[in-house]
Amino acid sequence: MPQPLPVIPGHPPARVRVAAVQYGQHRVAEFGEFAAKVEEFVRVAADYGADFVLFPELFTLQLLSASPQRLDPAAAVDQLTRHTPEFTALLQRLAQDHRINVIGGTHPTRTAEGTLRNICYVATRDGRLHRRDKLHITPSEQGSWAVDGGDSADVILTDAGPIGILVCYDSEFPELGRHLVDQGALLLFVPYCTDLRSGHLRVRYSSQARAVENQVYVVAAGNVGHCPNVANFDIQYAQSAVYTPCDVMFAPEGIAAEAAPQVEQMIFADLDLAALQDARRGGTVKNLMDRRPELYASWRHQT
Repeated sequence: MPQPLPVIPGHPPARVRVAAVQYGQHRVAEFGEFAAKVEEFVRVAADYGADFVLFPELFTLQLLSASPQRLDPAAAVDQLTRHTPEFTALLQRLAQDHRINVIGGTHPTRTAEGTLRNICYVATRDGRLHRRDKLHITPSEQGSWAVDGGDSADVILTDAGPIGILVCYDSEFPELGRHLVDQGALLLFVPYCTDLRSGHLRVRYSSQARAVENQVYVVAAGNVGHCPNVANFDIQYAQSAVYTPCDVMFAPEGIAAEAAPQVEQMIFADLDLAALQDARRGGTVKNLMDRRPELYASWRHQT
């Protein structure tokens, strides 16, 4: 029996334009230099009519390059967390000044409970600030920085439709993408940070799988280049992209836009949200409607 499609909260527009920043890492002298670069990307994205602009995971580690000496990873991340108030204030100001929804990559943050989280802050153009913690923590994050994983993942309601956040490694777990789509997400944003091409490809292939199996758009943005004087963040590899389902109403290869690898740039894509919902109802395949949850449940019971 066909499964009911997810209920889409709010009133999403028929089309949205997204921008993804493939962020070039290099040394900066202080927070103001970093902020000016971020604002320039946001300004350009807004000038080109984007509804969303996405930055990469951990791109704020660039701030550590201003330190006169190379800190060990634990001390470095503690120093970085001190920038949290001015970083979140920057995102909120840019979202309101430029009338664009800003997905601020991620920034390591010490919570009120004393735990360290890798947090994606999303500033919507209505002035609100949203927080989404990375849920699945890599061995490197655990070993170098003692990062803890979050435990909640709700969609964020924006004026351009409901969105979900999958921070890098989170994209490699199908349960999370389905959880967000079941809440009505039409777009999933994947800020990521990978040092080698193999890591990038894990995120890429996982993001494309999430797009196909959930009939959803996935926007991924990563860091490129070299950030000197920053432990555990020296080299970066990315080829940022916007992924779609593979069906007749989308590009055959399921890629709406793609950056050149290892070059700082911004990519744009116009995404048809109405076509996405049409594909869910009557596409060549109907992944969401053809699920068999009762069968999967019986397997879980057996094991």
